[in-house]
Amino acid sequence: MGYSLVWTSSTSNIMPTSPPTLFRPTLSLAAPRAQGASWLWRVGVGVIIALMLLPLVTLVMLALFGTGSGFGHIARTVLPRATWQTMLVLAGVGVMSLVMGTATAWLVTMHRFPLRGVIDRLLVLPLAIPTYIAAYTYVEMLDYGGPVQRGVRALFGFASARDYWFPDVRSLGGAIFILSMVLYPYVYLAARASFLQQSVCALEVARTLGRTQLGAFWSVALPLSRPALAAGTALALMETLNDFGAMQYLGVETLTVAVYAAWLQRGAVGGAAQMAIMALVLVLALVAAERFGRRQQSFHETTGRVRPLPAERLTGWIRWAATAFCLAPVVLGFVLPTLVLLGHAFKNYEPLWTSAFWRAGWHSLLLAGVAAVVTLVVGIVLAYARRTHRSHFIEAANTLIRVGYALPGTVLAVGLLLPIAGFDNAVDGVLRRTFGISSGLLLSGGIGIVVLAYVIRYLAAAIGTIEAGLGRLSPNLDAAARTLGETATSALTKVHLPLLKPTLGAAALLVFVDCLKELPATLLLRPFNFDTLATTIYSAAALEQFESAALGALAIVAVGLWPVLLLHRTMARGRVGQKKTWSRPRRVALPNSPEPLR
Repeated sequence: MGYSLVWTSSTSNIMPTSPPTLFRPTLSLAAPRAQGASWLWRVGVGVIIALMLLPLVTLVMLALFGTGSGFGHIARTVLPRATWQTMLVLAGVGVMSLVMGTATAWLVTMHRFPLRGVIDRLLVLPLAIPTYIAAYTYVEMLDYGGPVQRGVRALFGFASARDYWFPDVRSLGGAIFILSMVLYPYVYLAARASFLQQSVCALEVARTLGRTQLGAFWSVALPLSRPALAAGTALALMETLNDFGAMQYLGVETLTVAVYAAWLQRGAVGGAAQMAIMALVLVLALVAAERFGRRQQSFHETTGRVRPLPAERLTGWIRWAATAFCLAPVVLGFVLPTLVLLGHAFKNYEPLWTSAFWRAGWHSLLLAGVAAVVTLVVGIVLAYARRTHRSHFIEAANTLIRVGYALPGTVLAVGLLLPIAGFDNAVDGVLRRTFGISSGLLLSGGIGIVVLAYVIRYLAAAIGTIEAGLGRLSPNLDAAARTLGETATSALTKVHLPLLKPTLGAAALLVFVDCLKELPATLLLRPFNFDTLATTIYSAAALEQFESAALGALAIVAVGLWPVLLLHRTMARGRVGQKKTWSRPRRVALPNSPEPLR
């Protein structure tokens, strides 16, 4: 396998006898086509894709040919109601998240007001709160026995709930409000990054034509940000569709909740598969809408001279109103839930001395750690195969794995457990007939199936980070390593992986925290008597004893802060072209090279 050289300018300065001068900027290197040992990469990618397709194929087969008690009844009654509830929740969360995220991003980017720099960082913190923990804390605050209603009764002298009206948090409206306050940062981060990179010239032209700051936003900034807003809103809606703990606790029967109930409570596997297919259709519709919103549009500066955005300094009461408006979602989405957790944790610290708490914590770390490592390895294989062995098959594989992130946890569990349990039973039957021994449940009875579900669900997040890191490495490094006798695999281990350590660390951290918070897949696929922090919190809330699990919830929130702040730092850096303080470039010694490359 070799690289083809494409000359883009004069080659008079290239001397064949001097290897260090072979790879100048005047030389572009076309990536190699798959030859020779590339079949190993193809086989590896094929195995990964087969595992990714396993739950989807299983769901289709069950939906078409599955049977079970109440199969027809569920299809006629539960499915339409759950679909309608899901659509209402998606519409409400989408609108609220879009408005809140876009408005706060525009204020922070284009205006100057008190605490603006601090608020920019605070606005992403609600992402550290899992949706089910936010739901539990709001019920603790706003339910009849919570501090808010107790204060209302004490202040106005009411004797019971019949004497006054108070909004029911366990309702469709309550679910929309809680999820919006936790998920709007997806839109905020995307909108903030888009506003930072917009053309100053376009905004100034709008102002010279008589547009106000608000008019420039509606006519210029908002249309240019449509691709970013579509992507951020789609992420928020996918998280809403995946939610199980919050919806079930708040009494909203979405498709995710209905799949769980049909499978475990009614025993209707076929009906559960039908609803899972409907959830998958909604996922694909969200992905298609996000793609349509972008439609391969890109906007860039037409000049290399980058100037700061024309920010307006707010004065008088308006500046304090802007501060209060931007702080409101932070208080509602992060501060209040965290205060509830801290209050319960200080009052109920006994779990610190119990073995069950530490065992659940260890199980959470074990599952998340193993899944992060496996996901990282699989992500490296797929991303590097795309870089070095270009083919339509690998391109299609990298596109397909994006669907895994959009699969709700209950849908993924239904699609994985049945075929893997069938595989375990088949192996056990063969061993019994041949050797007279039983293998038991090899995969479905251990943590392997949970790890597989995590890998399928969060591989897209890892591979996106890894591909971004590989994209910053020049193809000249690949060419230099290959001409010095290295294979694609040895070049990966000796050249690329050392340069990608920070990127790989960030990808592993993102996957680790996502796995730590995952509830529906863990709840359905975990082995017997194998509790994690997430399942412990769910069980305690189901028994109306959430305060006893506050320590575990607080631990999940504390760990979740790391990737949230890392994500904010990555997406809201500055405008492209502005001067930055760079650290000294690392010197990387290529294998057998006479001189290190910068």
